[in-house]
Amino acid sequence: MGPGFIHWWREAQRYAHEHHAHHGHSAHYGGCGKRSGSHRRPPDAEAHFGPGSDDGGGFGVRRPLRFMAWKLELSEEQVEKMAAILDGLKTERAQAAVDLRRSLGAFADVIAGETFDDKAVAAAAETRVESADRLKTAVVDALRKTHAMLTPDQRKQLAYLLRSGQLTI
Repeated sequence: MGPGFIHWWREAQRYAHEHHAHHGHSAHYGGCGKRSGSHRRPPDAEAHFGPGSDDGGGFGVRRPLRFMAWKLELSEEQVEKMAAILDGLKTERAQAAVDLRRSLGAFADVIAGETFDDKAVAAAAETRVESADRLKTAVVDALRKTHAMLTPDQRKQLAYLLRSGQLTI
């Protein structure tokens, strides 16, 4: 069980206890077997674990940060540093996605035109190259900062998570 699930489960238990005590239900929320009464999640569950809770596609900050903090047993100081590192990567990846969409639009404009515009295609392709280079630099910088703040045991654990595919960069 991950730390996020444990938090949600505890909140569900607290909510169910309060809800059922107030409404006279004796059913137990979150346990095994059939439940009677309310099947709702705690009011704040969507804010923590619902759709979009990672704030940005497949590479959000909160979920990877929470996972890394748990698996690597990060201190509070390390969590703060890791949050800043992941936020920087997230920003650079978002910019790369914008650059990709712009270059695709430019390619489409050239294809739709009466004549092929070599300069426009070259400029759009160069945008992609520059964006990839900025992303490469951001990843290298993030790895450098992460390596510097982790203990040797934490670095070994992070290497395992990367090799096993549990975490990606």
